[in-house]
Amino acid sequence: MKYRKRIYYSEAQKSLMWDRWQKGDSIREIARLFDRYHPSVRGILERAGGIRPAVRHRSSRSLTLAEREEVSRGIAAGRSLRSIALRLGRAPSTISRELNRNGGLMGYRAHAADQAAWDRALRPKPCKLALNRRLAAQVARKLRLQWSPEEIAAWLRREHPDDENRQVSHETIYKTLFIQARGALKKELLAHLRQNRVMRHPRGHTQKNRQIKEAVSIRERPAEVEDRAVPGHWEGDLLIGGNNSQIATLVERRTRYCMLVRVKRRDTETVIDALIKQAAKLPRELYKSLTWDRGKEIADHKRFTLDTGIKVYLCDPGRPWQRGSNEQTNGLLRQYFPKGMDLSNVHQNHLNAIARRLNERPRKTLGYYSPAEKFAECVASIG
Repeated sequence: MKYRKRIYYSEAQKSLMWDRWQKGDSIREIARLFDRYHPSVRGILERAGGIRPAVRHRSSRSLTLAEREEVSRGIAAGRSLRSIALRLGRAPSTISRELNRNGGLMGYRAHAADQAAWDRALRPKPCKLALNRRLAAQVARKLRLQWSPEEIAAWLRREHPDDENRQVSHETIYKTLFIQARGALKKELLAHLRQNRVMRHPRGHTQKNRQIKEAVSIRERPAEVEDRAVPGHWEGDLLIGGNNSQIATLVERRTRYCMLVRVKRRDTETVIDALIKQAAKLPRELYKSLTWDRGKEIADHKRFTLDTGIKVYLCDPGRPWQRGSNEQTNGLLRQYFPKGMDLSNVHQNHLNAIARRLNERPRKTLGYYSPAEKFAECVASIG
């Protein structure tokens, strides 16, 4: 590895780092801009938890450098504090305090006083969770149950609508986790977040582009599927694990109710057989269509439709986000089944337990009701 002399990044360089980070550049790409190795950039980003710090600015009530220069010249000319204050349009007490803080009449220097004032102004506001340990403990308990910070914040508002001391924003929870200097939530709790990262990252996108014969495009779905007005329309995909293992995930579009299906192999015959068996467990009124990504496992979709009467629609090539409810649910499931985990030995009973746990979590899109509550309403409506 080539040796590079250590440098100290200027504020302008740090600002450029944050600009490129927010645009989605990798740490290595940013480091190459400065002809540095990536650890030097990672350290700056990690200290702030991947969250761009607010730009510092001077208070409008503070003396400016030009005013401090005028104070210094006035002292050198032998003018009184009142005359200096009158010339600047400031109170005499302001000038007196300025001198007392910065060396007095004999030791006052404008540039040194200005820098000292800038350094003294750096007083971080104490984090709300650090001041309220009871609230911090409550947040920590929910994080251990794999609740997201946004779900926790909404649940607290719902439980304590009239007590702001028992509420906290999801951004405060994220910042307290990522910026450990706040000292309210332990670093170990990061492992319970959906994405096990030590700092906030820009969003990334996965791309798939597979061709399926006789595919029915997602663009041909009826309007009732698009607007989620009627229950019974599902989205599905495979959640991939280590050692060539996988499970099938199904999400109802209106209620976000989730079902998990054990799948021994990824070939289309095995997957379609498992989906047909699962479809038989629901009443016809609650399973009318299925939207899937363009994976080879769904190649035999016509047999699924013939056996169940359920229509299958496929996303456009390279657009898995068109089945967004399923993508979001798969992200939640990564808290229980991390990437690389061998899923081949996971029993169906365990999958049912995880699905139940997920279905009982409140969701923002449902007004912070749970999918289980909304799905129960649909079941009751069909008798």
